[in-house]
Amino acid sequence: MSILIDERTRVILQGFTGEKATFHAREMIAYGTNVVGGVTPGKGGTRHLDRPVFNTVKEAVREVGAEASLIFVPAAFCADSIMEAANAGVRLVCTITDGIPAQDMMMVKRYLFRFPRERRTTLIGPNCAGIISAGKAMMGIMPGHIYSRGNVGVVSRSGTLGYEAAAQMNA
Repeated sequence: MSILIDERTRVILQGFTGEKATFHAREMIAYGTNVVGGVTPGKGGTRHLDRPVFNTVKEAVREVGAEASLIFVPAAFCADSIMEAANAGVRLVCTITDGIPAQDMMMVKRYLFRFPRERRTTLIGPNCAGIISAGKAMMGIMPGHIYSRGNVGVVSRSGTLGYEAAAQMNA
């Protein structure tokens, strides 16, 4: 059962052309995630991993119908990236970035709650491994092979302990 993402969810990555984002985008694509492009300011109009690169999230939403964004930007820029995605109408945002100042995240929370409930962005993170719908789609940095379909979900504050719980369910 998919709750937030499935194989049809149109996913972009913010910070798309960076080394870590590139590695994990390849993993996501191999897993079956519908990665439709990415955002790297100043690199719009180019292609990366055979997908379009945009300067802004708003362009990505307009051009490829982005519905979800995985954020791979430095902590200093992460709050702005989350708010940019929400402002562009992205319904699901997941941020891997750690070390984001608490004050920045308080500002993000206030910003997200300005939107009416039916337009509000769901934020997963920061400093998280991501989200996966086993066998369908993955947004994040987790090892997809340890998850299997079923009617039990795993929610964890610790990436490694979450991976271990998922692996034990398959043992």
